[in-house]
Amino acid sequence: MQTRPLGTSDLQAVPLVFGGNVFGWTVDQQQSFRLLDAFVDRGFNVIDTADVYSKWVPGNHGGESETIIGQWLKSTGKRDKVILATKVGMDLGSGREGLGKQYILDAAEASLARLGVETIDLYQSHKDDAASPLEATLEAYAALMQQGKVRVIGASNYKGARLTEAIELAQREHLPVYQVLQPEYNLYDRQPYETDLAPVAQRFGLAVIPYFSLASGFLTGKYHTLADTEGAARGSRVTRYFDDRGKRILAALDRVADETGARQATIALAWLLAQPTVTAPIASATKVEQLDDLMAAVDLTLTQDQLQSLTDASAP
Repeated sequence: MQTRPLGTSDLQAVPLVFGGNVFGWTVDQQQSFRLLDAFVDRGFNVIDTADVYSKWVPGNHGGESETIIGQWLKSTGKRDKVILATKVGMDLGSGREGLGKQYILDAAEASLARLGVETIDLYQSHKDDAASPLEATLEAYAALMQQGKVRVIGASNYKGARLTEAIELAQREHLPVYQVLQPEYNLYDRQPYETDLAPVAQRFGLAVIPYFSLASGFLTGKYHTLADTEGAARGSRVTRYFDDRGKRILAALDRVADETGARQATIALAWLLAQPTVTAPIASATKVEQLDDLMAAVDLTLTQDQLQSLTDASAP
């Protein structure tokens, strides 16, 4: 694959990102391949993962998702059809974490090996690391970009002020600039992004690819009561959404579903896509039919009344 600058325009043309956190966790390699084939064969092309996926599964050590994606690329030859995004910085154990210069250089090599590629299209700081100077982090990315091993960098789980500081430092010192922001943002989790990060994204023209776009499955229509979460892989996360506001959101999604005939997951993603600073939501699926619901959001245009009803129901 030709190594060229990957700009926000590349991502602006891609309205949905497949979240690879499920690979090696809730789906095995065979099912992962089916999902990836279905996603790419429908014309979508951005796959997001991280070196830490899926360390939380008993017996896993991290890197399982990248390994599965790499095996899929090797078996299908579809490298030239996808934009690969991965992340660095989360705790992998044994002191392997953070955004120190040498650590990033080493972690990138490990991710490249697992993915079986020469270049990571989008390499993202998975979380801020206050112990590492911003300049050292950006210098690591500069070295990787000069070697053709990374095309563009992004940031996830940063505060607005810290992200601004990093971007201004990069501009001033002629270092690589974060071009992509991956925040937590969905119909329920709105305030931190909208009040702190959205202004930064707008100011610097960042491509925004929110994670937890479906609030760990809460917005898919799968859960209507706490009892529905029992035994679910993400059940412990979903329970926190069952407050009065969460129930209002579910009711609003149901109303719009009745009006449009669309699934709740499709509607929740369509609402995100209608937000002015959002480029492409990240969403995961464990079955191909679930993937169909996600991809349908691209073609669903909600009316202003429908958008407003969802916005009002989810008001913080």
